[in-house]
Amino acid sequence: MAVLIVLCIVVLLALIVLVVGAPLRDAAARRAGGGEGGSDSRADGERLSVARDELEAARETKYREIRDAELDFRTGKLSERDYRELDAELRAEALAILDELDAGVRPRAASGARSRSRRTGPRRRPSSD
Repeated sequence: MAVLIVLCIVVLLALIVLVVGAPLRDAAARRAGGGEGGSDSRADGERLSVARDELEAARETKYREIRDAELDFRTGKLSERDYRELDAELRAEALAILDELDAGVRPRAASGARSRSRRTGPRRRPSSD
């Protein structure tokens, strides 16, 4: 009876590994094989998608850093002068990320990004007064 229980546990673990690992194997196969015809355009599309995703992640990270700096200032962890310097630097970095997104790697419309600018010209650096 104990052998049957152990055998069932091993089979169950193998099924779990197969189910959980399937998306990882599919993604690796797509990257390695490229699939059917048109792999150059598909590869370009995937590179743009990856670049867009990385920029969107960087944008969200930068927004989080700006919020954290503001919280640190409000709780007294940062002096006003340090906060202004840090805030200007973080906002300039965020604007650079947004400029990269606007330059050709468009964010997805479903991302819910409220900060996406509708301007077409370059952004100005925030003043450091």
